[in-house]
Amino acid sequence: METRGFEVEMCESITEAQVKIRMTPPDFAVVDMRLGDGNGLDVIAAIHKVKPDCKAIILTGYGNIATAVTAVKMGAVDYLSKPADADEVFAALMRLPDEKAEPPENPMSADRVRWEHILRVYELCDRNVSETARRLNMHRRTLQRILAKRAPR
Repeated sequence: METRGFEVEMCESITEAQVKIRMTPPDFAVVDMRLGDGNGLDVIAAIHKVKPDCKAIILTGYGNIATAVTAVKMGAVDYLSKPADADEVFAALMRLPDEKAEPPENPMSADRVRWEHILRVYELCDRNVSETARRLNMHRRTLQRILAKRAPR
């Protein structure tokens, strides 16, 4: 993003981001959903308390509809799945408010979306298969078979 004229500052945690936001509120922000000490949505909330007109996007490898809706409600202008290249990030930051996003060139398959969702819940349940199966309303053995397979494309 520096080659596109942005002054870039990086933060590793929500705490570090909150300090920088209070010192110099950003005009643009690219926030990862998973941070060392919590959730990127907390950073979006902190940014929009201080600077409501900041154009912020969420970048995540664990995309799901619920967090995308929450991010947009909190003020994010877009929600991008990893891997996202610099062109996608730049386009999301520069898009006008009434302009629609371009459909993705290579969207994830339905099988891949399902796989990502299952892995996300599995991680949130601290890799507990029984708890994950219960939350997904799935038989534990079925979940174990899914987790034993390779990720779909």
